[in-house]
Amino acid sequence: MFRPEKPARDRHGHVPFRSSLQFYLIDCSILSGKRIDILIFFFYMAVCVILSGLLPAIARGTDDQTLAVGRFSTMTPGSRVSGWEPMTFSKIESHTRYALVEDNGRTVLRADSRASASGLVHTLDIDPTDYPVLTWDWKVSNTISSGDVTQKSGDDYAARIYITFAENPEHLSFFQRAKMGAIKMLYGKAPPSAALAYVWGNRAEAGSVHPNPYTDRVQMILVESGPAHVNHWRTARQNIVRDFRRAFGTDPPHISGIAVMTDTDNTGASATAWFGDIVFRRDTEN
Repeated sequence: MFRPEKPARDRHGHVPFRSSLQFYLIDCSILSGKRIDILIFFFYMAVCVILSGLLPAIARGTDDQTLAVGRFSTMTPGSRVSGWEPMTFSKIESHTRYALVEDNGRTVLRADSRASASGLVHTLDIDPTDYPVLTWDWKVSNTISSGDVTQKSGDDYAARIYITFAENPEHLSFFQRAKMGAIKMLYGKAPPSAALAYVWGNRAEAGSVHPNPYTDRVQMILVESGPAHVNHWRTARQNIVRDFRRAFGTDPPHISGIAVMTDTDNTGASATAWFGDIVFRRDTEN
């Protein structure tokens, strides 16, 4: 059986990002026998932390009640999205375009997808019990008519927000722990073990939870569903701790990152999404 060569390290002892990602993709294809894009996403976020050695700054609210991870309204239209990095997939050549734009007097993040897929990621290290509530605004031009939450061929969404969680060994199978351990030995840190994906779907019932068709370590939560509110701003508020318990049946480990994504590569469709500020908040209702 073919085994990829271990990627060479640079003079600082680090594995170059492109080499490490390529190695992991080959290794995943051997272990699973199929291509799993979301695992690419997992590893991307882990490598960002490993190679940088630093976590991006988080804007903490003056009242200590909020952590703003996507304060797009404070950025300048046309400028770089500060604190966020591109997330691309090696086998998908057409990428979603992300840009800061003005919408009704405020700066928001716009994503344009034309049979394409890519995202933006922001690495984190926070305890979800400290800031369990995630709030954001979003708007989409349309839903994906041929999208289907149960099928790989329909795994496209006009808008997604991913929350990834750090490794929690007691929640993993023996095989999963072995694979995580091998990656940790090579890179010094294991990739996230689970994720919640908050999506704007088109068929499944709003509020429903579904395993991602590529891996059940990603659970999809339909925050919005259907075309009733397209081209209108919608405000979302989700309790991450409750959602994780509902989706996985356990308490969540630390949050390791967040990502936004608009993708239409599987269906060949087109969609535009706009994202307003994304903020973690303390739970003041309990």
